[in-house]
Amino acid sequence: MHSDNRLVLVLSILVTALAVTSLTVGTESIDYSRAIADQFTDPDATHAIILREIRLPRVLIAVIVGASLGLCGAALQGLLQNPLASPGLIGSASGAALGAVSVLYFSNAIWHTQLIPVAGMAGSLLATLLVYLLAGRSAGITTLILAGVAVNALATALLSLLLNLAPSPYAVQELVLWTLGDLTDRTLKDLWLLLPCTVLGWSMLIGIGQQLNTLTLGETTSTSLGVNVHRLRWRVFIAVALCVGAAVAVAGMIGFIGLVVPHLLRSLVKHEPARLLPVSALGGSAMLLAADLGVRLIPTNQTLKVGVLTALVGAPFFFYLIVRSRRQYEG
Repeated sequence: MHSDNRLVLVLSILVTALAVTSLTVGTESIDYSRAIADQFTDPDATHAIILREIRLPRVLIAVIVGASLGLCGAALQGLLQNPLASPGLIGSASGAALGAVSVLYFSNAIWHTQLIPVAGMAGSLLATLLVYLLAGRSAGITTLILAGVAVNALATALLSLLLNLAPSPYAVQELVLWTLGDLTDRTLKDLWLLLPCTVLGWSMLIGIGQQLNTLTLGETTSTSLGVNVHRLRWRVFIAVALCVGAAVAVAGMIGFIGLVVPHLLRSLVKHEPARLLPVSALGGSAMLLAADLGVRLIPTNQTLKVGVLTALVGAPFFFYLIVRSRRQYEG
């Protein structure tokens, strides 16, 4: 069996095992054989509802959001030729958070559920458009990164302003907890809201692997081989905006998966961007499922948010990357 096929198989088994385990973990103990049977014979039974309406959506959303973050991280690192690139680099995550939190802040509570995902995706796309306008159509990689950092800083500042001006401590708590990233109480409705933009973003990333491979030879060489670098760049940016916007709108801000997962898997695919894309999607799903299991199993007085746990894992890994890069430079 080819090494890539083995890696995909191992990661697929890992994702499946984590998903099945996640379905069994919860505050309410249920009989799964009965719950599955009740889906066909008595769908309104308590155990059937818990499995169908609470645990299954949470697992599926974790799989999809994790896959999006891992895939987008690998695509951006390949596009920008920067191993420290992540989905938050171009402002899509902070733009999505700003859009969603704006709805929480300004709209009537009745409309929160319906408007938050839409506003999150719109915020992500607007942030990407602003990056495009700032950088210009023919911008180089450095200009794109600077524009992304600037838009990210602006969105973060506006997000802080909304938190600062929140009318009550309870409003502040609601806004802050949402930005921490969470998969609790997600429903099938959230899943259906997540899917359209996510599937569109994934479809835009299909077939770009070989073009990303040619970018490792430099933009001039890629252009001479028939790759339209500018079109590829904005294709990836829009795809990331769609995927990350949908993910943040439904699950809140979950960081570091798009940075950590491609790094962990890159050496296993010989640093080839085309081979890294699918395994990063599977690795992202596995990492988010594992983190979601962790927040349910780690004993705490207050419910631990999944975005906090991924940050606690990702930040030390980021420090490790910096130290390793410095040693390589000094060596």
